Amino acid sequence: MLRRLVAGLAAIVLVAEAAVLVLVHLVLGRTTANQSMSIAGSDPDVMSKATYAMGAGMGAFLVLCAVLTAVAALGDRPPGRPARVLLVTAAVVHAVLGVVTVALVGWPAFAATMLILCLLVLTLTLYADGRDGRSAGRDGGGSGDAPQPPPPPHGGLKPTSP
Repeated sequence: MLRRLVAGLAAIVLVAEAAVLVLVHLVLGRTTANQSMSIAGSDPDVMSKATYAMGAGMGAFLVLCAVLTAVAALGDRPPGRPARVLLVTAAVVHAVLGVVTVALVGWPAFAATMLILCLLVLTLTLYADGRDGRSAGRDGGGSGDAPQPPPPPHGGLKPTSP
């Protein structure tokens, strides 16, 4: 129940973050185009279009991560390997973004970024056992097979007589 709640909350927050970042990039791109600003001789049209493209790319990436966490929450199944790679990438991006955010924007934005990072990491760790919630028994066991005996000491080697 907890992991479904966390994954669902992470999906909602990621969609909201995607919307905010797309909006910020639209404003930045429009401002760059309206001001006709040039940095070291760069073309302002290229800069504004690159800002739009970066906003669209970041938004699409975050929405994809939100869809992956929503699928995990709705099915109560752990994400597959490619989904985990994308979610770990999103977590690393949020960690780096948090450092930049606290320096440039301030502590409230840092707190929001760290909240999203915590939701991503918690989602990954709650689904880390690799079992889905429906197949686990009451005792937390996996498929119901009998437990395997421990390996013999010394790697199963038997002493030999001379």
